[in-house]
Amino acid sequence: MLFRSDGSHGAFGGFFRLLDGAGQLFGKPLKDPILVGATDGVGTKLKVAFACNKLDTVGIDLVAMCVNDLVVGGARPLFFLDYVATGKISPEAIAVVVEGIAEGCRQSGCALLGGETAEMPGFYQPGELDLAGFSVGVVEKDEILDGAAVAAGDVILGLASNGVHSNGFSLVRRVLMEGESALPLDQDPAEWGHTLGEELMRPTRIYVKSLLAVLEEHRSAVHALAHITGGGLLENIPRVLTPGLGATLERSAWERPPIFSLIEERGPVATEEMDRVFNQGIGMTVIVDRESSAAILQQFRELGETAWVVGEVVEGEGVQIVS
Repeated sequence: MLFRSDGSHGAFGGFFRLLDGAGQLFGKPLKDPILVGATDGVGTKLKVAFACNKLDTVGIDLVAMCVNDLVVGGARPLFFLDYVATGKISPEAIAVVVEGIAEGCRQSGCALLGGETAEMPGFYQPGELDLAGFSVGVVEKDEILDGAAVAAGDVILGLASNGVHSNGFSLVRRVLMEGESALPLDQDPAEWGHTLGEELMRPTRIYVKSLLAVLEEHRSAVHALAHITGGGLLENIPRVLTPGLGATLERSAWERPPIFSLIEERGPVATEEMDRVFNQGIGMTVIVDRESSAAILQQFRELGETAWVVGEVVEGEGVQIVS
């Protein structure tokens, strides 16, 4: 292990060793390193977790929302810190949440450096809590992914999501869990082979290790990444496109998990609104040059990702999804 956290129980801060004894990080010397920070939470998905009495995966969600954002810039996550707030501390519940956070850190290869638990009586409903996460990564300055290399004709790859992930749950709850037509969380609504609660609580997929492996092999061919979170496909992809460039996606090119059809039909929710709120089955997009697209797609599949060619960069503005 080429990095470690230093400190002891009771310390007021976490200490992180950036370089090993040879002055290297992950076996490489640092030339012009840039630290990258990200922070996020789990949002109202926690309401579903409370209703399901299932807190073991929300810690993975918390880590994923931060480290997936770090890797979009080309950064390798170094460490993570958490903040847990509740009305009355339940050591058992906190332990379950923190184990999920530790699992998220294992999946992304970063150190769990520390955290804070706040007890605020009267502020939260009994049995409820809130989460926030903070992560720091590092990238060499000349390896930052900022979208500057993206050009018309580039291919857009999509990496499959694990379902809803951690965005859009206010709409999910309104459509599926509220009112006289609310669906029971402990039942299978459409012969899926699992309950609605189990579907909604699938943890956000962490793409860090796969993306770092592809970047190690094809750094110059990968022009941009976009983490598909709040804002969906329509708002997140343009964040990594320069002015004058847009994207065209082919809806039939990827598989959409059935949970999205259930939400769309029961709302009803307009297709454009679905595209703006949810990931629609694509948790991360990877914009690559056309010549390398087949090799990169194959590598993602060898790394265990479900991946598709979902579209291309075009001249224009915004994202158009065609049938």
